[in-house]
Order: sequence, then C-alpha cells, then structure tokens
Amino acid sequence: MTVRSILNTKGHQIMSVEPDAKLAVAVKLLGEKKIGAVLVMNQSRLEGILSERDIVRVLGERGAAVLDEPVSQVMTRKVVTCKETDTVAELMETMTTGKFRHLPVVDNGKVVGLISIGDIVKRRVQEYENEQEALRDYIKTA
Repeated sequence: MTVRSILNTKGHQIMSVEPDAKLAVAVKLLGEKKIGAVLVMNQSRLEGILSERDIVRVLGERGAAVLDEPVSQVMTRKVVTCKETDTVAELMETMTTGKFRHLPVVDNGKVVGLISIGDIVKRRVQEYENEQEALRDYIKTA
C-alpha cells in the first residue's frame, strides 16, 4: 500500500496559511477544520508546517501574546516530506522515528497532499477488515 492509494481515497486537498498570517488565524483554521496541522506556504512553495504541538509549545514558553505573531515565528521549518510512491510501512517508521503525525506529500517539488497518522490507521483497519472478510468468504466455500 502506497501514499498514492491513500490520497486517491482521502483526496489531495490541503489546508495552508501564509508565513505572515497571525498565529491566531492558524489556530482558528485548525479548530474550524478539526485538523492537527496546517502547511505554511508562500505561493505554492512549502516553507514549514504548523502543528498543535508547535502551538502548545510556544504558548507554554511565551504566553497568549504569541497569538499576534506571524506563523513563521512558530512553525517547524525543517519539514520532513514523503512521496506518493512511499509505502505505508515507510511512513509509519518515519513518523515513529521523528515523533510527528503529519507528512506533506511532495511530487516533483509540488505539494500534492498531506498524510496524517490517522489516515494511515484508517487505511490499515480497512485493510484488515477486507482480509477478514476474504477469509470468511473462503471458509464458507471450503
């Protein structure tokens, strides 16, 4: 199973903010969309990623006044990405090792999607359910 198969089911839509957007705007977007991370993009160029963890960390360090600062002051700049041809097993290892839950998907230098650990879990559960159903069908015919 590859990233492409997940994106084909989930879709390629991404939520993003510009680097100079206020942190409060990004927080509102995360809440409204019920998502855990947003990409920080300038035009169509990936500049960073802002996660709930980034926000909690900076709020703890600097307090609520940080909500008026630009996202670029809070975001994670060293973004780990994946490709559509990467396997789910590779993603799980990357996410576990890096201790993060979101990976932008990049193809030929262009962001084409965002995969979360929730997307991977959902896909794996579907895979197991399909296998169980196939086994049940096989047993019925034996």
